[in-house]
Parts: sequence; C-alpha cells; structure tokens
Amino acid sequence: MTTPFPFTAVVGQDDLRLALLLNAVSPAVGGVLVRGEKGTAKSTAVRALSALMPEVDVVSGCRFSCDPDSPDPACPDGPHGTGASGSRPARMVELPVGASEDRLVGALDIERALSEGVKAFEPGLLADAHRGILYVDEVNLLHDHLVDLLLDAAAMGASYVEREGVSVRHASKFLLVGTMNPEEGELRPQLLDRFGLTVEVAASREPDLRVEVVRRRLAYDDDPAAFAARWAGEEAAVRQRIVAARELLPSVRLGDGALRQIAATCAAFEVDGMRADIVMARTATALAAWAGRTDVLAEDVRQAALLALPHRRRRNPFDAPGLDEDKLDETLEEFGGQDQGDGDGDGDDDPDPGPGGGPGGQPEPDDAPQGDGDTAARPEAGEGGEPQASGGGAGEQSPVRAAEPFRTKVLSVPGLGEGAAGRRSRARTEHGRTTGARRPRGALTKLHLAATVRAAAPHQRARGRSGPGLVVRRDDLRQATREGREGNLVLFVVDASGSMAARQRMSAVKGAVLSLLLDAYQRRDKVGLVTFRGSAADVALPPTSSVDAAAARLESLPTGGRTPLAAGLLKAHEVLRVERLRDPARRPLVVTVTDGRATGGPEPVALAGRAARLFAAEGTACVVVDCETGPVRLGLAGRLAGELGGTAVTLDELRADSIAGLVKDVQASRRAA
Repeated sequence: MTTPFPFTAVVGQDDLRLALLLNAVSPAVGGVLVRGEKGTAKSTAVRALSALMPEVDVVSGCRFSCDPDSPDPACPDGPHGTGASGSRPARMVELPVGASEDRLVGALDIERALSEGVKAFEPGLLADAHRGILYVDEVNLLHDHLVDLLLDAAAMGASYVEREGVSVRHASKFLLVGTMNPEEGELRPQLLDRFGLTVEVAASREPDLRVEVVRRRLAYDDDPAAFAARWAGEEAAVRQRIVAARELLPSVRLGDGALRQIAATCAAFEVDGMRADIVMARTATALAAWAGRTDVLAEDVRQAALLALPHRRRRNPFDAPGLDEDKLDETLEEFGGQDQGDGDGDGDDDPDPGPGGGPGGQPEPDDAPQGDGDTAARPEAGEGGEPQASGGGAGEQSPVRAAEPFRTKVLSVPGLGEGAAGRRSRARTEHGRTTGARRPRGALTKLHLAATVRAAAPHQRARGRSGPGLVVRRDDLRQATREGREGNLVLFVVDASGSMAARQRMSAVKGAVLSLLLDAYQRRDKVGLVTFRGSAADVALPPTSSVDAAAARLESLPTGGRTPLAAGLLKAHEVLRVERLRDPARRPLVVTVTDGRATGGPEPVALAGRAARLFAAEGTACVVVDCETGPVRLGLAGRLAGELGGTAVTLDELRADSIAGLVKDVQASRRAA
C-alpha cells in the first residue's frame, strides 16, 4: 500500500489544515470544500487526513460498518446481536467524477438475481464511506445525478435505493470533503451549501516556503517510508490531540453571548437559511475544544465566520467569495462583551498554537483572506456612473457596465445528442427516463431487466433450466436506452465594433450575454467567447466550464472600430473545429450577438455570407441575437440568421418573461372575443 504524505509535513496552507482538523474533531461541522489553483496540495492534505482519524469500532462482518454499541436497526446485514466486533482505521473513500449511479449507491447483484433467483444488494461507495471520509476531487465537475444523490445522503444521513425490485435503506454518515479549481467551473448552490466550511488555497509567493515545499516533496518521492518515519512523532501528537479534543467537545460551553454574535454575523452578511448559524456554532465549539478550552470566545466566532460564511453569502455565480473583515469585526464588537468565558484564563493568555500558527490553531489575522464578496472586478466609475477612459487606441471606447441580467428563454440544439449530462438539449444519457432497450455496445452499464428476461425466456428449455433462476447468456443482455438532457458548448460571438459602441446599446448587449451566461451556468454548459472589432477577431475565452471567467472577460470588453463580421464567424468556426477534436460528443450552440452590419475590406457583406454558410453546411445550431434598435431597422441580423441556417431573436424576445407576456395577451384577446 502506498505510504501517504504526512499531514504535518504539508508546508503552509494553515486555513486548509485547520478546517480539516476541525472536522476530524467534530464531524458534525459538515465537511470542507477546498477551492484553489492546481498544484496547491489540496488532494495531498485531504488524503493525509485519513491517517489522523481515530479508529472506528465496527460489527464484524457488517458491510455497512455498524457501531457495535448502537447498531443500525434497519441495517441490511442486521439485525446485529452481541456478536464479535473489532476496530479498523477510518476509511477515506474517493468518488470519481465519472462514477456511475450504481457505483455510488449500490445496486441489485444482477448475477445472483438471474442465476439464483434471489434479490441481493451490492453496496456502493456511500456504504463504504459510512463513519469515514467521502472525498470528491474536482467536485465541481461531478454529474448532476450524482450530486442529487449526495445531497440526499448528506441531508438524511442515510442512503435509499429503490431499483430493479430492490428496496434498501442503510446508514451513510460521512465527512464530505471536496476539492475544486474555480477556473473549471463553479459548484451548484445546493451542494455548495452542504459543505460546512470552505477554504481558498493558493501557492505561496515566498521563495523560502516554495523551496521547502520542493525539498520535502523530493524527499518523499525518493523514499516515502523513510520520510513518513521522520514525521511519525508529529503525526502521533496531532492524532492524540484530536482524540483529546473529541473527548473535551461535549464539555465546551457555547454561551448566549457567542450565540448572539453568531446570529448577528449571519444576519449582517444576509446568508440564506439557518444552516450557516448552526455550522458556525459547531465550528466555534470545535475551535474551543481544539485549543483545549471549555468556553467559546469571540476569536472562535470570528474564525468560524471566516470558514463557514464565504461560500454561503454569494448572491449569484459571478460574485467573488469572501467576507468584508472590517464589517465582520464591527459586528462582533457591537454584539460582543457578554458571556465571553468565565475569566479563568484557561487557554486565554497563551493558548497552544495549532497548525495555523495562531491561538488555538487559528491563523493570524494578517493571514486571513481579504476582500469583499460584494466588490466585483469592475472599472472605476467617473461622473454620471460612466467608466473612466482606459487609454485605448484611436476609435476605442472604454468598457461599459452590463445591464441587469434577466431570465432568458431556453435556447437548445435540435435533435438528440449523446454529450455530457447537463440541462439544455435532449440527449441519450446514462440517466433519465427509459425509452427502450438495445444490445449493449461494449460493457453493459444499465441493464434493462424486462427486455433481458424476454430475450432469455424462449431458450430456457433448450438450455436445460432446472432451478429457480434463469439460464442467461451474454447475447440475452439488453442495455436500457434513456433520454435526458445534455450540456452543450455555447460559443458566444460578440460584435464589439463601433456600430455597437453606443453606451446604452452595449450595456444592454452585455446584460443579454451575461444573462445567457447565467443560463449556461445553470444548465452545466461549457462556454467560449469570440469578439470582433477593428480589423480582426479574437478568442477572448477558449471553451471552458468556468462561466465566471467568461463574465470577467465580458466585463472588460472594449468597443470601437469597424465591423469584421466575417472574421468573427471564421474565428468561431475554427474554435469549433478544434473543440470537436477534443470533445466530439458535445454539440455546439453558436450565439452571435450583433446588429448584422459588416464593414471593412472588400465585399464585407459577401464575405460574411460565405462564412455563415459554413455553419449551415455542417448543421451547427445557431442563434442570432439582433441588437439593432431605433425606428428604422434594416433586418441585417435576420438575413445573417438565414445564412447561418439558424434563428434570430431580438433583445426583447430573449427575455423569458416576454414569452409569458405574449401568452397572457393571446389568452386575454381570446377571452375578450
């Protein structure tokens, strides 16, 4: 077995280590979400935590890790009497991003069901993770159907399996730890809220720390066992401290003063629901126990807020996470001063430093993340709210702010695809409603039981069946075909030329694209951004799952110059060609945002028409958002949509409420008639 990197040998990352240790002390805190760039020891620290977790007592032979002191009365392997029991290390179970639903929750043992005629349940990863750690690397890339199952298990502390005639319920309480790189896309809000704590990690810019990271990693790679042995003493000390903190935890007093500070802080930052208050209370209690104290202090409440609130106070996917620490301190000071300990000085004057280097294992205030989640990366505004000029070239205007986003009508790719699971276009998927059966191509993943039985039934006498089970051959197996929704590649082609440069128009255009980006985020699409102005087109953002990155590029988009429409379309065509090689199953949807004008160079309109017909020839789904305004309209965007083989919608028609309003008008006219 591979020797894990020692937890205590991780250099820096004080917030990350503290958050993991607090969950080891009190699993009720609810897990940790680790956000950060690649190569920052996220996975290393999480995997190292399992070696520090205390052993768990289990009923011998129970596949669901029942506690012998209080076994689950509904355990599928029960009932458990007073039989043999033992102990084992706490497990860390990894959930792969591409795992199947059956692998996560378990499924009917098909082999025994068909050959022996009995219903037998084969446990999944949720059963393995019970009373341990469930780790999801790149959790933001997890398919929606797996996210839904995780949400159910995390909320109820149990997993329910109802399929293929099997009805099973088993306990599944685990410490949920996820890591993610925000550049690859954000996490669904429902799952985001299920993580008790969140930490942001980044590589240190201090040369000495970076040297130490490299030195330790090279030493570990040369001889993992010897390296781990050098840190065995520190590992044992932290393990003992976790055990001591767990024993002290029930004695920690959370006074009314601390509770008022927690409630006031959550109210001040306008977090949704009451889960944040509960998580902060549990985190502050665990901090006190980790520091060896029996009273929760204001410093515990402050650190709990920094860990438990940043990911809960985001109002939409484009708000940066973080807390205004000045506002936090003001709130704590306003509601502080009452019931903050009994004054015995236990741990107050010189508390035991923890992994963060500060009191009780907390990082020093100077190390805490800075920034206000309400502050977006927008250009400074001058008089009248207009952004200041950025010093661009001749004919270039500085970026303008986007208008308020709105709910858009659903844009989808026609036909039936086979891309990654999502929420936009119809597709054949591994999950969804069953529409039929077919012979499996490759490995069988979803058995259509009725179709398999029908295929095998006519041959039972010839195969000499004598027992209760069916005699099934490989040729009898049938794969269930299912229809669901897929995520698409939504490629935005945005006209940033002088014809779009009127500030009111460009603000509306950016608001429309921002609205479509929000829709793409909710539907789990990949997005890309191509802009054209002046004499050329640029790929402002290659296809990515990070909708936040697309919104940031859109925000800083300047305007001005001529309208090289053909160049924009050709650049988009090249982007799609490359992306088809990388991800051939993901179908594209090209959204061109323009007024349809084309200028610059010889025959710009004819060139744009020829470029547009490339998309029509390949059958690429296209939508043109017509930005033309004013009493006199040339209808150029509609002509462009015809050349693309797509449809055109105006900015007003793009709004979902405009469709609802149209329906209401029609209904009203019918009633009047």
